[in-house]
Amino acid sequence: MTAVPTVPQHPTGTIEDPGSSSRRAWTVTVLLVVFMMVNFADKSVLGLAADEIRADLDLSATQFGLASSAFFLFFSVAAVLVGLAADRISPKLLLLVMAVLWSVAQVPAAIGGGLAVLVTSRVFLGAAEGPAFPVAQQATLSWFPDHRRNLPGALITLGVTLGVIVSAPGLSWVIQHHGWRAALWVLVAVGAAWAVAWAALGADGRHRDATAAGKPPQEVRAAVPYRRIFASRTWIGATLAYFTSYWTVALMLVWLPSCLRNGLGYSAHTAGTLVVAPWTIGAVVLLAQAGITGRLMRRGVTSRRARGGVGGWILALGAACCLALPLADGTTAKTVLIALGFGLGGSYATIAATTVAELAPPSRDGGALGAMNAVVTAAGLAAPAVVGALVDAQGPDGYQSAVLLSGLLLVVGAAASFLLVDPPRDVARLDRPTR
Repeated sequence: MTAVPTVPQHPTGTIEDPGSSSRRAWTVTVLLVVFMMVNFADKSVLGLAADEIRADLDLSATQFGLASSAFFLFFSVAAVLVGLAADRISPKLLLLVMAVLWSVAQVPAAIGGGLAVLVTSRVFLGAAEGPAFPVAQQATLSWFPDHRRNLPGALITLGVTLGVIVSAPGLSWVIQHHGWRAALWVLVAVGAAWAVAWAALGADGRHRDATAAGKPPQEVRAAVPYRRIFASRTWIGATLAYFTSYWTVALMLVWLPSCLRNGLGYSAHTAGTLVVAPWTIGAVVLLAQAGITGRLMRRGVTSRRARGGVGGWILALGAACCLALPLADGTTAKTVLIALGFGLGGSYATIAATTVAELAPPSRDGGALGAMNAVVTAAGLAAPAVVGALVDAQGPDGYQSAVLLSGLLLVVGAAASFLLVDPPRDVARLDRPTR
């Protein structure tokens, strides 16, 4: 008897044209790349306006660091709660609500007020943005099979980089000519515009049933308790490695512009241009990583080497550049090492997301990604405050101490990626029946 090919279906049960489904998948992917661009433009604005905000509100470096850390106060909690909800609620709806809340959250600080208003606004914004990355990854990856996820996953992470590359020069210009509050109004408008576009063009791509996935029922993975996923060496390793990577991302967002101006002596205009250098390097690394990882996996290389190994080398190279900073002679050499160290070190997000998406059953990937993001983004709560204290205690030398600390953390992250990340091993353990 001749087998009848399985026709892809939309979650509603209607039969979908494969070409139309592919176009919709890439439309959603592009929209979510822009979503992450807006997300990180929101995050980066305080760093770009650090000196102006400190002067306007009369803040020390420690106070500014704590104000920046406030963004992450409920960031992690929201990531867990919404990540778990994303396994049951439409990701399209969750993403739309998040985007609307981003715009609303920034209005009070844009209108006026002092430190208390700024901190309250950033806490609210952080809670609204906390689930953005895991839900965006889940919404995108649900349109693609595992062996095709590296590129779309990398593109979502690339949105992070593009958000800073595209917004930094423009926001720096607005800050210099119209003030930092005007920059917040720009971000309010951009967030609202994205929400309108997503409401019209966004869609959920999850295919939860075996027929839609093109697999017989016996090949569909059963749900397992979250505690077993969180106890796996792969989840622990990917989360630890990503934590050290996110530490460098937090420093780039909050302190890099100030480091370039006050630590290395660049003008505000030059610093606003140079700040995109590590993000540009990160973009190249992300695309190269996606190409290398995808090619290795298509050749049959296990994801332990293709994801854990490649990710480990990226972090190790970033660590080497950061730790070499005291050996550099001259401003240009130090700038290059910082750009390379942070660009490489901050590029683990796609590895982490695709690894956990491979590890967790489809009915648990939202919660697994959300919990990972919650742990990881705790680095965003700690890093700005730690660096602020270093700068107050050591002056301009505090910036170099911050880079060296980042290098040491990246060494730990690289070791975790090399030694712990092994999705096939842990998938087999998760899928093994328990007694």
